[in-house]
Amino acid sequence: MVQDGQFVYVLSGWEGSAADSRVLQSAILKPNGLKVPEGEYYLVDAGFTNDQGFLAPYRGQRYHLSEWREGRYPTNLKECFNMRHSSARNVIELCFGMLKKRCAILRNPSFYPVRTHNRVIIACYLLHNLIRQDNALYPLENEVDEDTQMVDGEPIGTVETSNAWTAFCDRLAADMFNEFRG
Repeated sequence: MVQDGQFVYVLSGWEGSAADSRVLQSAILKPNGLKVPEGEYYLVDAGFTNDQGFLAPYRGQRYHLSEWREGRYPTNLKECFNMRHSSARNVIELCFGMLKKRCAILRNPSFYPVRTHNRVIIACYLLHNLIRQDNALYPLENEVDEDTQMVDGEPIGTVETSNAWTAFCDRLAADMFNEFRG
């Protein structure tokens, strides 16, 4: 989870092959788990559905930034929403890239005990956030921008759908498209 280039929630300890939906469910259900502030939301991948505090892109519409190159523009509100969703998602990927570039220990398999490894992961995220607070335009950002591949990821697990959040997403998409058209 990223806000202003900083991670706002980290859940370490899950194996890399775990389904994202299981990890999210675990984060939400923990006693001091992930809480979505009132009126806020997190972006989720296309494998999720809109649920309270989580917004997914529209299915069946152009999504990936590569589809917006060469002067192509959104033709409807869903494409406009997806373009902005994809752009924000790539900012998140850039932050992960900065973290990995900054903390070499995260780029290789760990031979530490699981408990120690989880603490190392948390420490790396905390150091990243501290550096971002003190120096928001850290030079590493430019290096990562060049090295980081834009994500076209695979769909992931599911989250229960919410009609209220789907309606919120539709209103947000309409506002974005109206702003985009000027």
